[in-house]
Amino acid sequence: MDTERVPENGDEAASLAADIAGLDQDSTEAFRPVRRPDTGEDSPRVAGMFRYALVVDGGPQTGLTYVLGEGETSAGRSAESDIFLEDVTVSRHHAVFAVDGEGLTVTDLGSTNGTYVNGRRHETAVLAPGDEVMLGKFHLVVVVGDV
Repeated sequence: MDTERVPENGDEAASLAADIAGLDQDSTEAFRPVRRPDTGEDSPRVAGMFRYALVVDGGPQTGLTYVLGEGETSAGRSAESDIFLEDVTVSRHHAVFAVDGEGLTVTDLGSTNGTYVNGRRHETAVLAPGDEVMLGKFHLVVVVGDV
């Protein structure tokens, strides 16, 4: 006869602790700067066939990478945003990133706390690899792929 063991409170807590400890073992890929052969400057880069991506640099989502495709990518606290940033410091429709033949830009959409690039507030800014973008409390670094 098969019987299912019902966990006691101590067993349940131990199981939860093991699950949480396993989260720290997650193999999230983080970026590491590499030397650009054309300029000799450091250029943050991650593996993948894309032109640009944003990497979360700090907080519980450190290393999370958002690949930016051609066209516009919205960022904000709205669940409809392409890049969902859940925090009250981020406006529902905070900013839009645009990739085109000219490169990558970010445009603030009238957010309450603004969009900062390399420590300065901008309405619109042209971005380059290594630039740091702040949307609310989220610190994102622009990286390039292997296109």
